[in-house]
Amino acid sequence: MSHQGKIFVTGASGFVGSAVLERLQRNPKAQVLALVRNKYTRLSTQGVSVHIATLEESLEGVPLESVDVLIHCAARVHVMHEQASDPLAEFRKVNVEGTLNFARQAAAAGVRRFIFISSIKVNGEGTPLGVPYLADAQAAPADPYGISKMEAEQGLRALAAETGIEVVIIRPTLVYGPGVKANFLNMMRWLHKGVPLPFGAIHNRRSLVALDNLVDLIVTCIDHPAATNQTFLVSDGEDLSTTELLRRMATALGKPARLLPVPSWLLERGAALLGKQALSQRLCGSLQVDIAKTRELLNWTPPVSVDEALRKTAKHFLEQQSK
Repeated sequence: MSHQGKIFVTGASGFVGSAVLERLQRNPKAQVLALVRNKYTRLSTQGVSVHIATLEESLEGVPLESVDVLIHCAARVHVMHEQASDPLAEFRKVNVEGTLNFARQAAAAGVRRFIFISSIKVNGEGTPLGVPYLADAQAAPADPYGISKMEAEQGLRALAAETGIEVVIIRPTLVYGPGVKANFLNMMRWLHKGVPLPFGAIHNRRSLVALDNLVDLIVTCIDHPAATNQTFLVSDGEDLSTTELLRRMATALGKPARLLPVPSWLLERGAALLGKQALSQRLCGSLQVDIAKTRELLNWTPPVSVDEALRKTAKHFLEQQSK
């Protein structure tokens, strides 16, 4: 990437945003600005102009006038243990109203392109085996987070039509990489400890995306003319069953995978009894995406293989364990 204009990254302290920032800092010609919510946020900010604001505010103090491309990673993300009495209202506040408030101000300031990091949850929660989601298929979000991301996409498309700002929408699948949290981190902990797991006979297919591959696509979309007003799905280009993923992650960790061949129907029934259907869907169900449009329109190929990405993720995990 040899982009020479100013690039603004929101959510710059998050899992994806910080990786985007790190990648942009390697380009001496790029002038990078970052938005964070909290002045105490730790960032690797060498050569980066950092601004503090929430998306819902007026961004008067933020110099959007000179910005060429805005990469919007900030969001209220999918919450595992939701505390809000009205989750959809909370997601809408940040992901819809905040995003569109920011995008309107960006358009008014003459920002050329707005890259929006959305979610595969806009497409839905799962696919039949071998029937992947397509980028331009009908949206079918099933949870408040997915609904909020869909509504933000709709608002951004309307803004593009109204103002001429170029909007690029990227919907990642599950993102993993060094510093990953939630279920993926738990999976690594179990494997590292040698816990026997009942996931040795799951024949689903799931598309994942390595953080490095997602960042590479985001950077590709900064300047690519064919990305204008398009929606892209992104994955590693290799779908894995839960069983395969655990085996390959164990190899990356240098541990044996102690996987018991419990039939998936039995796991699903047990999960239903425990009220854990959502977790069971993630472990036993399929969610595949077709990235043909991304490959063809942008001439893009995921640069990092699954095994390479798993090794990098495992290395970081093991380093943290030894501290």
